Amino acid sequence: MSKPWIFVSPSSRGIGHALTRHLLRTTTLPILATARSDAAKVKDSILSGLNDPNPQRTEDTASRLAVLPLDVTDEHSIRAAAEQAGQLFPRQTHHLHLGFALPGILRIEKKPQQIAYDDALETLRVNLLGPLMLMKWFGDFLPRKAADLASSDAQGRTSQAGQGIPRHAVWLSVAARVGSTSDNRLGGWYSYRASKAGVISAMRSFDLHLKVASAEKAIGIAYHPGTVKTGLSQPFWDKVEQEGKLFSPEYAAERLMEVVARTEVERDRGGCLDWKGEVIVP
Repeated sequence: MSKPWIFVSPSSRGIGHALTRHLLRTTTLPILATARSDAAKVKDSILSGLNDPNPQRTEDTASRLAVLPLDVTDEHSIRAAAEQAGQLFPRQTHHLHLGFALPGILRIEKKPQQIAYDDALETLRVNLLGPLMLMKWFGDFLPRKAADLASSDAQGRTSQAGQGIPRHAVWLSVAARVGSTSDNRLGGWYSYRASKAGVISAMRSFDLHLKVASAEKAIGIAYHPGTVKTGLSQPFWDKVEQEGKLFSPEYAAERLMEVVARTEVERDRGGCLDWKGEVIVP
């Protein structure tokens, strides 16, 4: 029976950091997280405050987390991390059950004249090529159609607040509502919109690949987490907070897992969902 594990990249701050902590608290699965630099410091930060009164459980939590260096703009580092993942979780005995590709940067361009070539290229490298390369090197860890998956209980499912781990594996790439062409009513944000539209398109293609390789054992989705109080969204904090729509990273992580837990293979595969679990039309 194949043993499940979780992948979160990156985990150094924002949603990835909060999500890794959330998963350590609410599941019993091993987690492979990544950081662009100072992986040891990031691991300490993730584990900080998670201490349990029972020393044995505290030690178990720490032992379930590995943090590897990975730069999503450097394919060599992604490949190196994937090779280490293969040593930690051999494909013959393990499968990736939850994969989260979360890199993102934002540079605001309100009109075409504000598009700077190098800045736009960096946006595409991080927001689009980053998830594509993570998909390339870590997607093969997802279960194949012949895999014998553990039961939901054995996977470390939790009943807290109705959350849990779906029976099928999920690869999630973070997108954004502004990546929807049909929902674009304001314009602007040229390179960011283009990068997120690309993520939505790429996830559709990747899910079609999984439909053949994994059948009902794995799906791919794009995901819009809402506006989260991170460095990426800082220019909009005041406006969004007044509207009551600015989420803490911790709340965003909880909502993400609630949506993932409720996914259904045929209904949701290849789509883009928001933090309420509603479909975003491309």
